[in-house]
Amino acid sequence: MIKGLCILGSTGSIGQNCLNVVRGREDRFRVVSLSAGRNLDVLADQIAEFRPSIAVVAQRDSIAPLRDWLQARGFRENIKIIAGTEGQVEAVSHPEVNFIVAASHGTTGLVAVYEAICAGKAVGLANKEVMVVAGELVTRTARERGADVLPIDSEHCAIHQCLRSGTHQEVRRLILTGSGGPFLKTPSEKLEAVTPDLALKHPIWKMGGRITIDSATLMNKGLEIIEAHWLFDFPSQQIDVMVHPESIIHSMIEFCDGSVMAQLSVADMRLPIQYALTYPERAAADGYLPLLDLIAAGSLHFQQPDAGRFPCLALGRAALEQGGVMPCALNAADEVAVEAFLSGELQFTDIPRVIEKVMRGTPASHPSTMEEVLENDRQARLYARESVSSMTHPHSVG
Repeated sequence: MIKGLCILGSTGSIGQNCLNVVRGREDRFRVVSLSAGRNLDVLADQIAEFRPSIAVVAQRDSIAPLRDWLQARGFRENIKIIAGTEGQVEAVSHPEVNFIVAASHGTTGLVAVYEAICAGKAVGLANKEVMVVAGELVTRTARERGADVLPIDSEHCAIHQCLRSGTHQEVRRLILTGSGGPFLKTPSEKLEAVTPDLALKHPIWKMGGRITIDSATLMNKGLEIIEAHWLFDFPSQQIDVMVHPESIIHSMIEFCDGSVMAQLSVADMRLPIQYALTYPERAAADGYLPLLDLIAAGSLHFQQPDAGRFPCLALGRAALEQGGVMPCALNAADEVAVEAFLSGELQFTDIPRVIEKVMRGTPASHPSTMEEVLENDRQARLYARESVSSMTHPHSVG
């Protein structure tokens, strides 16, 4: 059966890699709907090539320009172009769609992903925010509706693969690995002077702005601990983080008998994307995916993350252990703080300070509806922006 795809965030790096995976595989996949922000030229190229039934843009004022882009390419086919959250919900609800790739950044697309899960459709999660912001609600709904939620980011995809070799009861701990980001060896006293340009130079992965900064602060690992909890149903105490600069082992599982299962591959997002799209099969690489050469890779190194230098990691774990609204507040505060750092309003070391302040000021609650989740997210962002404004030492972007 041909799998009908809706790709939320099709013009970003994950979305483009997803289209690279499905390109030339018309016997297995059909791109039914695409959703993007304001990168209209790239979206127009994607529409012209894959001919979806629906295209979604962020704002209504982008609809006419997108049609102009398509006309300039000689595209004359009838396609429905819609906008905003309502448009995304319509895109995932199309009767031909049975697999949604959630690749949009931040909480964009959260409502659409939730509606897809409510409809019992399978979702491939490439953004951590869905599970971080609304993990309790999303997990419960997926279980009730029988919807598969498959991880696309490399660490959780690795855990998913390793779990196929044992039962849940046999697992002693999950071990999430991470490169350590660009400042793994930077002296602590120099972190205050880090500029956005330096923080955006990830040593391994080419990613979007926020996720690259999250890697530099190790907040990405804090968010991944929360996501792993909801995806795999393990408590914080059974989820560890290990720095692995080569990014060849993408994560591991330690079983009760001391055996350790690890998933190794080159650092290429097309592999976890293909795994999610073809699961439970494991499709052949067919020459387009690079194979791992362990001889060329040489030595592999591991170390414990320095929680003192990277307090965001501990903040992520604390948010999970406090539960309820706290992961949502953590995520909102981090997104606002990272934006402020990138625009020169905050120093690099101010990012965890803003997050901690927002967490301390967030009253405990357990949102039970998506409306409550979104309101909690809104309140946390307002508080985070107030916290940013109260900081007294902005720096210029360099």
